[in-house]
Amino acid sequence: MSNLFVQNALSHGEEGKAWLDNIPDIIKKYEKKWSIQVLPPFTLSYNYVAPATSTDGTTVVLKIGFPKDKEFQTEISALEVFNGEGIELLLQEDRDNAVMLIEQVTPGIPLSSLEDDDEATRILAKVMKALWKPLPAKHSFIPLKDWMQGLPRYIKEKGSKGPLPIHLVEKANILFEELLATAKESVLVHGDLHHDNVLSSHRSEWLAIDPKGIAAEPCYETAAMIRNPYEKMRKIPDIQTVLRKRILILSEELHFDPQRVLKYCFAQTMLSAVWNHEEAKGAEHALVIAEALDTLQF
Repeated sequence: MSNLFVQNALSHGEEGKAWLDNIPDIIKKYEKKWSIQVLPPFTLSYNYVAPATSTDGTTVVLKIGFPKDKEFQTEISALEVFNGEGIELLLQEDRDNAVMLIEQVTPGIPLSSLEDDDEATRILAKVMKALWKPLPAKHSFIPLKDWMQGLPRYIKEKGSKGPLPIHLVEKANILFEELLATAKESVLVHGDLHHDNVLSSHRSEWLAIDPKGIAAEPCYETAAMIRNPYEKMRKIPDIQTVLRKRILILSEELHFDPQRVLKYCFAQTMLSAVWNHEEAKGAEHALVIAEALDTLQF
């Protein structure tokens, strides 16, 4: 198990330690319950995720979350609504114990490996269109208004004394309020759709994984990809040209106003910077992208 995974588990205190210690027994339980054989895990961060083989030889993935993790429960709900269209299939779930069995997307090459950025952007747009679903009459998906509360929270708690440029945080907050006031009807969106959350698939060419499950207008979905993939983006000298081209392609493919796409991209990038600050992660990359977006015009 990676140090990051262990640290994240232990951040839950004694309950986290107990959960961590209990993972081998959880694996044994679901190997028997779902007739699978679990293999060594993937690189771990928050959830325990491992490939597995079912009795008929099908490759699947076992995913174990911390029992009190609301995002894990929301992910299950999102997968149920998406129903395998544009995304990995949910095969089994045990909500009470935060365990799910999902399709293993094969060959599973991440979209971030594609060299042609224009093509990758068009693929992301295609996946977006396959994903979006009407919200169920009764649901617990987080509305965008709640999702963006990190911005006003940062302004109230840190203000100009914080490490992030306060004028950018305030602008992002104003833009979110404007976008919410003029938004089209909310649907279920992935919420974190970027190049490393889209994998090559024998079933449907490209499929998304790891949905957050957010209630938002479709245009919001364009925002998470704009600063990704991190390793490639940080090496590009003329970042504005790439950002402009991406926004124009997304606007063309999805029939969105490029100015609205730009606003969501900037506001969500600053929201990401706030989240990174709150989690003691580096916000430098998000700030570079936000500053580049801030000077774009359409």
